Amino acid sequence: MKDTYRSCASVIVFRPTSVCSPDGCSVVHEFLLLHKPRKCDAWQLPQGGVEEGETLEEAAMRELQEEAGITGTVLGKSSEVYQYDFPSSYRSFRPDHVCGQCIEFVIALLNEGETVQVDQEEVDAHTWILPEQIPQYIQRKEYAEVVERLVKEGQTVLP
Repeated sequence: MKDTYRSCASVIVFRPTSVCSPDGCSVVHEFLLLHKPRKCDAWQLPQGGVEEGETLEEAAMRELQEEAGITGTVLGKSSEVYQYDFPSSYRSFRPDHVCGQCIEFVIALLNEGETVQVDQEEVDAHTWILPEQIPQYIQRKEYAEVVERLVKEGQTVLP
């Protein structure tokens, strides 16, 4: 059987926040990162596999609810695609021919009044960050570049 890539949906969720300085206040948009309990590449956007019969948007919103306990309003589908191979150490535990993931992204806005609640098992922490904080959280260069492009794309569709 031929190796295949798992179809995966991810969502970059923005929320508005006020930032004040001596010159006045303005609204900026932070976005959500979740922390997985592992040693490497622990911070990421909410994501998970697309189940049979689901659209990309449905899968992304389901994963957002499952991993962060929140919902969002979909603003659009990104043109960004991130495909990577699983490490061989991880593949040795998989009983199938899935060699990596192919992630497609949805851009969303947090629904008002919602608060992130992680399950402390699959996800053990969360943070809302500004774009300039990406290097503090995401170490994998290729993924950090994808997230940077998603932020720029998201900023063009935010209300």
